[in-house]
Amino acid sequence: MWAVSTLTMLVLAGILPDFRLRSADGSSATDIAVTAALGAGAFGLLSALVWPLLVRLLLLVPALVLGLLVFFLNGALLWVALRVNPVERGSAAPETAVVVAAVMSAVASATGGALAVRDDDAYRRRLYRLADRRRRSGPPCPATPGTVFVQLDGVGHDVLLAAVDKGLMPTVARWLGTGGDRPTHRLTPWRTDWSSQTGASQLGILHGSNFDVPAFRWYEKARREVMVCNRPTSAAELQARAIEHSGHAGLLAEDGASRGNLFGGGADEQALVLSIAARRRGPAARSRAGYFAYFSDPANAVRTALSFVAEVGREIGQSVRARIRGQRPRVSRGGLYPLVRAFATVVERDVVTAAVMGDLLAGRSAVYADLVAYDEVAHHSGPTSRDTEQVLRRLDRALALIENVTEHAPRPYRIVVLSDHGQSPGETFRSRYGLTLGDLVRAGCGLPVPRRARRTHSGAEARAAVRAALRRPVEEGAGHYRPSRGSEPVVLASGNLGLVSFPDVPHRMTKEEIDARHPALLPTLANHPGIGFLLVRSERHGGVVLGAYGAEIPLDDLDDNPGPLAPFGPGAADVVRRTHTFPHTADIMVNSFHDPADGEVLAFEEQIGSHGGLGGAQSRPFLLSPLVVSAPVPEGTELTGAEQVHHVLRRWLTEADESGTRPLPDHRERAA
Repeated sequence: MWAVSTLTMLVLAGILPDFRLRSADGSSATDIAVTAALGAGAFGLLSALVWPLLVRLLLLVPALVLGLLVFFLNGALLWVALRVNPVERGSAAPETAVVVAAVMSAVASATGGALAVRDDDAYRRRLYRLADRRRRSGPPCPATPGTVFVQLDGVGHDVLLAAVDKGLMPTVARWLGTGGDRPTHRLTPWRTDWSSQTGASQLGILHGSNFDVPAFRWYEKARREVMVCNRPTSAAELQARAIEHSGHAGLLAEDGASRGNLFGGGADEQALVLSIAARRRGPAARSRAGYFAYFSDPANAVRTALSFVAEVGREIGQSVRARIRGQRPRVSRGGLYPLVRAFATVVERDVVTAAVMGDLLAGRSAVYADLVAYDEVAHHSGPTSRDTEQVLRRLDRALALIENVTEHAPRPYRIVVLSDHGQSPGETFRSRYGLTLGDLVRAGCGLPVPRRARRTHSGAEARAAVRAALRRPVEEGAGHYRPSRGSEPVVLASGNLGLVSFPDVPHRMTKEEIDARHPALLPTLANHPGIGFLLVRSERHGGVVLGAYGAEIPLDDLDDNPGPLAPFGPGAADVVRRTHTFPHTADIMVNSFHDPADGEVLAFEEQIGSHGGLGGAQSRPFLLSPLVVSAPVPEGTELTGAEQVHHVLRRWLTEADESGTRPLPDHRERAA
């Protein structure tokens, strides 16, 4: 690496006019070569010794800003390396030093195998040394198998199978034995709750309870606050409620690690976890330290920064191509979205994957990590687009890397891959009908409707990760509702699920009360062609589902007469009845139209791939588990609800604790 770095420095000195390795009066070729060799050596030493200290000092800097500082810090190290050269001091303009340092870091990374995180012996050896020191300072590693849970956010069961059939995910295909290999895993679909989104699903999976999470965002009358699953303060509150309701700390309470998730799962080791992102000290500092493990290697920092820029360019190109081709449906992909996408598909993926690698080499008993790349891209490009196929390829590479690292771990590992929900395609409610759900509600209430519909905020999980990485201050008052008019409803969207609440009424209103106040509202909503069904409380029946043409089915009668729930398939009645029992269910729950023929829904947000309600693939995620663990459910039984998935995962952890394992090899044998 030293020799290649020296040659790189010589080549750059010959190409760049503002980079000089000799004095103005000239130097011999030998002096120039020695200068380059000493400069490259000094730069390598400074990168190895000083860079980690700089990154640790810069943990207070937002992660995305740190990524941009990578180049400038590298340039400063190169300038110092040239100045301390005992033979002859080279010189470089500041902007040239940045370029030279970036090129040298990239070349050194490629040479040493540390540029590409995947299948990287040098990188794994470095992590193994760090993990070995961690193990020596802590308790001995147990001999029982560990388990790593990798969540592919938003990847539905059918999307995964299609990707395997197209050859996009060879690692998953090998595990399933589709190419003639002996299968090592089984694939099980499962059915989400009505709220088919990460907040409800991951809370149930990690903490065993998603009770009273009716949607991605909802209004709580007692607190006069809008709860949003990807707001740090709301995530912390939801996690505390789940712990109280379930009676235990979470899935990862025993020697666990939580990486890139909305919730901690009871893990002691947490990095990039949203529920602690609002804190400034303590666990929040440990969470931000997850960036240190990755960015402390300047090669990784440069690689990720370059990949980030490339991904921004890729998104802009794909967006322009979609507009030129007149692709429909289509949503706006401008503004900050290219940066958000690049963060989700590059920075978050690389940092979380590296953190999981460190956990495996440290021998942790349980690791749960969320990779949000697919979900973010599918929201704007569609669940089955060419854009998402590229993301699935890269996610499969991350799985292959994790599998390779388990071979170097101090204990055997079982890899479980799962998703929290799928995504359903379809144009937006606004683009089809020219108005938002809020406009329709206002019209039904006899309130003025603005000419230009107001866009709802995206529910993409990656945006929360970006805010946490930027350490944007959490506005404690931002979620509190301050009504300008006492009777105006609060209308919120969670994918194709809408929630209507009347903040001036302290309790959940009944159908009779709503009809008395706004006689046209419920008929307006129920008969609109873009609405599938409504759920409201009834003084007479306890709860009723409303549909077009005056359909009104009590919840107790849905099994015999599903009415407007019929297009949503088996299980719809159960999840609707469960949501009806939640204390914070909205006055009116609105689910969009669903076409069973093509699986399309109409999102109330600006997304052409959406999730959050009932209808289509969004309610059908997957669970990919090793054959060595017990079957998730008996054959012929459906796995339903995130809470049941939690119990299955806990059972597997218990089985691992009770099982025997192979003898641990000597560390020297493993290193060899």
